[in-house]
Amino acid sequence: MQPQSIKEQAHRLVDNLPDTATWDDVMYRIYVRQAIEAGIKDSDQGRTVDVEAVRKRFGLPA
Repeated sequence: MQPQSIKEQAHRLVDNLPDTATWDDVMYRIYVRQAIEAGIKDSDQGRTVDVEAVRKRFGLPA
């Protein structure tokens, strides 16, 4: 199966919105999608920090 194009993904995103959706709803869904994809990319490329390291850095209990 070939990956979907951005246009196809955008169509699917809009099609899944309720009929009462606002432009803010559309922008929020796009923002969330971009944030998730960026996080996955960072994780795949090893650009993450272990939770224990973050807790230690901020002085939080393990």
